[in-house]
Amino acid sequence: MTAAGRRVLVGRIVGLYGVQGWLKIESWTEPRTQIFKYQPWLLSSAPDQATEIKGITGRPQGKGLIAKLPEVDDREEAAALVGYDIYVARELLPPPGKDEYYWVDLEGLEVVTTEGVMLGRVTHLFATGANDVVVVKDGERERLIPFVQGVYVRSVDLSGGRMVVDWDPEF
Repeated sequence: MTAAGRRVLVGRIVGLYGVQGWLKIESWTEPRTQIFKYQPWLLSSAPDQATEIKGITGRPQGKGLIAKLPEVDDREEAAALVGYDIYVARELLPPPGKDEYYWVDLEGLEVVTTEGVMLGRVTHLFATGANDVVVVKDGERERLIPFVQGVYVRSVDLSGGRMVVDWDPEF
Protein backbone atom coordinates (compact mmCIF):
# COMPACT_ATOMS: atom_id res chain seq x y z
CA MET A 1 0.00 0.00 0.00
CA THR A 2 1.39 3.41 -0.88
CA ALA A 3 1.59 6.26 1.61
CA ALA A 4 -1.18 7.97 -0.36
CA GLY A 5 -3.58 5.13 0.44
CA ARG A 6 -2.74 4.91 4.12
CA ARG A 7 -4.50 6.38 7.08
CA VAL A 8 -2.94 7.46 10.36
CA LEU A 9 -4.48 7.09 13.80
CA VAL A 10 -4.47 10.58 15.35
CA GLY A 11 -6.95 10.28 18.22
CA ARG A 12 -9.99 8.68 19.80
CA ILE A 13 -13.44 9.74 20.94
CA VAL A 14 -13.41 9.14 24.68
CA GLY A 15 -16.58 10.67 26.09
CA LEU A 16 -19.46 13.10 25.98
CA TYR A 17 -19.60 16.80 26.76
CA GLY A 18 -22.94 18.43 27.43
CA VAL A 19 -26.27 17.65 25.80
CA GLN A 20 -25.82 19.20 22.34
CA GLY A 21 -23.70 16.45 20.77
CA TRP A 22 -20.20 17.59 21.76
CA LEU A 23 -17.60 14.86 22.19
CA LYS A 24 -14.51 14.60 24.39
CA ILE A 25 -11.54 13.51 22.32
CA GLU A 26 -8.01 12.38 22.95
CA SER A 27 -5.51 13.72 20.42
CA TRP A 28 -2.09 12.31 19.61
CA THR A 29 -1.08 15.18 17.33
CA GLU A 30 1.51 17.75 18.29
CA PRO A 31 0.28 20.23 19.34
CA ARG A 32 -2.84 18.34 20.35
CA THR A 33 -5.19 20.95 18.82
CA GLN A 34 -3.65 20.22 15.39
CA ILE A 35 -6.13 17.35 15.10
CA PHE A 36 -8.81 19.88 14.10
CA LYS A 37 -6.73 21.05 11.10
CA TYR A 38 -6.45 17.54 9.66
CA GLN A 39 -9.75 16.95 7.90
CA PRO A 40 -11.71 15.01 6.87
CA TRP A 41 -11.66 12.61 9.80
CA LEU A 42 -12.16 8.92 9.17
CA LEU A 43 -14.08 7.56 12.16
CA SER A 44 -13.73 3.85 12.73
CA SER A 45 -14.89 1.26 15.21
CA ALA A 46 -13.54 -1.66 13.14
CA PRO A 47 -10.25 -2.05 11.23
CA ASP A 48 -11.78 -2.23 7.74
CA GLN A 49 -14.55 0.34 8.17
CA ALA A 50 -14.48 4.12 8.30
CA THR A 51 -16.93 6.97 7.96
CA GLU A 52 -15.61 10.21 6.49
CA ILE A 53 -16.60 13.35 8.43
CA LYS A 54 -15.88 16.92 7.26
CA GLY A 55 -16.48 20.23 8.97
CA ILE A 56 -15.47 19.26 12.51
CA THR A 57 -14.99 22.11 14.94
CA GLY A 58 -13.34 21.88 18.32
CA ARG A 59 -11.47 23.54 21.12
CA PRO A 60 -9.58 22.90 24.33
CA GLN A 61 -11.88 22.41 27.33
CA GLY A 62 -10.27 22.09 30.73
CA LYS A 63 -7.45 19.56 30.45
CA GLY A 64 -8.87 17.97 27.31
CA LEU A 65 -10.35 18.69 23.91
CA ILE A 66 -13.96 18.71 22.74
CA ALA A 67 -15.24 18.38 19.20
CA LYS A 68 -18.53 19.04 17.41
CA LEU A 69 -19.35 16.94 14.37
CA PRO A 70 -21.84 18.21 11.80
CA GLU A 71 -25.26 16.59 12.06
CA VAL A 72 -24.59 15.22 15.55
CA ASP A 73 -26.91 17.42 17.57
CA ASP A 74 -27.73 15.59 20.76
CA ARG A 75 -26.14 13.49 23.47
CA GLU A 76 -27.74 10.26 22.25
CA GLU A 77 -26.27 10.57 18.74
CA ALA A 78 -22.89 11.49 20.22
CA ALA A 79 -22.93 8.54 22.64
CA ALA A 80 -22.97 6.13 19.70
CA LEU A 81 -19.53 7.45 18.65
CA VAL A 82 -17.71 7.03 21.97
CA GLY A 83 -14.82 4.61 21.50
CA TYR A 84 -14.36 5.35 17.80
CA ASP A 85 -10.82 5.89 16.54
CA ILE A 86 -10.01 9.05 14.59
CA TYR A 87 -7.88 8.56 11.49
CA VAL A 88 -6.77 10.97 8.79
CA ALA A 89 -5.28 10.31 5.36
CA ARG A 90 -1.48 10.07 5.52
CA GLU A 91 -1.06 12.75 2.83
CA LEU A 92 -2.66 15.37 5.12
CA LEU A 93 0.29 15.21 7.51
CA PRO A 94 3.39 17.37 7.05
CA PRO A 95 6.51 15.65 5.75
CA PRO A 96 8.68 14.23 8.54
CA GLY A 97 12.04 15.83 9.29
CA LYS A 98 15.41 14.29 8.52
CA ASP A 99 15.74 10.86 10.15
CA GLU A 100 12.11 11.07 11.35
CA TYR A 101 9.40 8.67 10.25
CA TYR A 102 5.70 8.20 10.66
CA TRP A 103 5.08 4.71 12.01
CA VAL A 104 2.60 4.03 9.22
CA ASP A 105 5.42 4.58 6.70
CA LEU A 106 7.58 1.92 8.41
CA GLU A 107 4.85 -0.73 8.51
CA GLY A 108 5.37 -3.35 5.84
CA LEU A 109 9.10 -2.68 5.34
CA GLU A 110 11.31 -5.69 4.81
CA VAL A 111 13.83 -6.00 7.68
CA VAL A 112 17.30 -7.45 7.10
CA THR A 113 20.40 -7.62 9.27
CA THR A 114 23.64 -5.87 8.40
CA GLU A 115 24.82 -9.32 7.20
CA GLY A 116 21.83 -9.60 4.82
CA VAL A 117 19.76 -12.11 6.83
CA MET A 118 16.03 -11.60 6.24
CA LEU A 119 14.15 -11.20 9.55
CA GLY A 120 10.66 -10.49 8.21
CA ARG A 121 8.48 -7.41 7.84
CA VAL A 122 7.50 -4.61 10.19
CA THR A 123 3.95 -5.36 11.37
CA HIS A 124 3.65 -2.44 13.79
CA LEU A 125 5.48 -0.32 16.35
CA PHE A 126 4.80 0.62 19.94
CA ALA A 127 6.20 3.15 22.38
CA THR A 128 7.97 2.39 25.63
CA GLY A 129 9.36 4.82 28.15
CA ALA A 130 12.87 4.48 26.75
CA ASN A 131 12.32 4.16 22.99
CA ASP A 132 9.96 2.95 20.30
CA VAL A 133 9.99 -0.75 19.42
CA VAL A 134 9.64 -2.26 15.93
CA VAL A 135 7.71 -5.53 15.77
CA VAL A 136 9.09 -7.71 12.97
CA LYS A 137 7.29 -10.89 11.97
CA ASP A 138 8.37 -13.71 9.68
CA GLY A 139 5.80 -16.48 9.59
CA GLU A 140 5.31 -17.54 13.21
CA ARG A 141 8.38 -15.83 14.65
CA GLU A 142 8.10 -12.32 16.07
CA ARG A 143 11.03 -10.12 17.02
CA LEU A 144 10.98 -6.91 19.05
CA ILE A 145 13.75 -4.56 17.95
CA PRO A 146 14.38 -1.20 19.65
CA PHE A 147 13.98 1.61 17.12
CA VAL A 148 17.26 3.31 18.05
CA GLN A 149 18.83 4.80 14.95
CA GLY A 150 22.58 4.36 14.65
CA VAL A 151 22.60 1.56 17.25
CA TYR A 152 20.09 -1.10 16.16
CA VAL A 153 18.49 0.57 13.14
CA ARG A 154 21.27 1.26 10.67
CA SER A 155 19.23 2.51 7.72
CA VAL A 156 15.69 3.02 6.51
CA ASP A 157 14.95 3.11 2.79
CA LEU A 158 11.26 3.93 2.37
CA SER A 159 11.36 3.99 -1.42
CA GLY A 160 13.18 0.64 -1.49
CA GLY A 161 10.93 -0.83 1.18
CA ARG A 162 13.79 -1.95 3.43
CA MET A 163 15.16 -1.42 6.93
CA VAL A 164 18.65 -2.63 7.85
CA VAL A 165 19.22 -3.54 11.50
CA ASP A 166 22.20 -4.60 13.59
CA TRP A 167 20.45 -7.51 15.26
CA ASP A 168 21.27 -11.14 16.04
CA PRO A 169 18.94 -13.27 13.87
CA GLU A 170 18.81 -15.90 16.64
CA PHE A 171 17.46 -13.40 19.19
